[in-house]
Amino acid sequence: MRLANIFHLGIKELRGLLRDPILLGLIVYSFTIAVYTEAKAVPETLNNAPIAIVDEDSSPLSRRIADSFLRPYFKPPAMITAGEMDARMDAGTDTFALDIPPNFQSDLIAGKSPVVQLNVDATRMTQAFSGSGYVQNIVSTEVSGFSAQDNRAPTVNLALRARFNPELNQMWFASVMNVINNVTMLAIILTGTALIREREHGTVEHLLVMPLTPFEIMAAKVWSMGLVVFVATLLSLIFVVQGLLKVPIEGSIALFMAGAALHLLAATAMGIALATLAGSMPQFGLLLMLVLLPLQILSGATTPRESMPEVIQTIMLAAPNTHFILLAQAILYRGAGFSVVWPQFAWLLVIATVFFAFSLRGFRKSLR
Repeated sequence: MRLANIFHLGIKELRGLLRDPILLGLIVYSFTIAVYTEAKAVPETLNNAPIAIVDEDSSPLSRRIADSFLRPYFKPPAMITAGEMDARMDAGTDTFALDIPPNFQSDLIAGKSPVVQLNVDATRMTQAFSGSGYVQNIVSTEVSGFSAQDNRAPTVNLALRARFNPELNQMWFASVMNVINNVTMLAIILTGTALIREREHGTVEHLLVMPLTPFEIMAAKVWSMGLVVFVATLLSLIFVVQGLLKVPIEGSIALFMAGAALHLLAATAMGIALATLAGSMPQFGLLLMLVLLPLQILSGATTPRESMPEVIQTIMLAAPNTHFILLAQAILYRGAGFSVVWPQFAWLLVIATVFFAFSLRGFRKSLR
């Protein structure tokens, strides 16, 4: 093995990437526009939901409830009549329609339990799911505040202290997680396409007649494509996440990038392994669908791992991006140091070594 061979072969891979505008566009898009749009269009966050209110009571309490629906969660409420409610819901004008019954305030003062009706357009699934809880909390808070103001009922004040994300802003989570998912995706795609492109162009045979070993050929693809994703990740984190989206980073970016380098070693080796299994670029694309979707969905980037069955949690410990996500969340969100995340570093090192050895064995067999 000669390091000079690995270096010059890697430079050749970088030159080949520069001549591929499609892959260059994919890299730029994935770490800029995709990160920004994913963060700004998070479906889990209620934003500008249309709501209408049928105020059949016209009391101070009912007006107090109506005034509590504020931006950015809700649009200014449309005050309508009971006869308009069904027609507006059928037309899709409103996602929520709140009907405050007559004598609502007086019944509450008399100690009765008046019922407020909330109609929800459940075809708008994400808004309906989260927004119903918002509406219920707003009405309950205003009713409790009104009762306490007039000394009609005791109240308990909840002191909420949200750590690491005090604004409960979903954009903070989505932007960083999208960067992390793109690290895995681009690392696999770039190394896999680099190998398949040489096979389709016939340049693999040219390499085999040179004094090169399979290890040198594979290592060159790993370091060159890993370097591209490494630099793109760092720039995206600084200029898009921190700069454009104003997402605060609590921990050390250098420590995070060290973990990203280990993860890239495993992910690029995975790309080589998939490329050796695939006979052509279409087959490689199909394999990507079978591998990337489970990796991203079950690794904890979309939903917490604790919400998954224990058998899935155990199986996904063999995936490098599971440990990378745990490491990234601890460092970037909670400001953890190496003393906290060293188990994830150790797991990434072990998995990357195993993946690299497995991919090298498959690559040698494919060359023979």
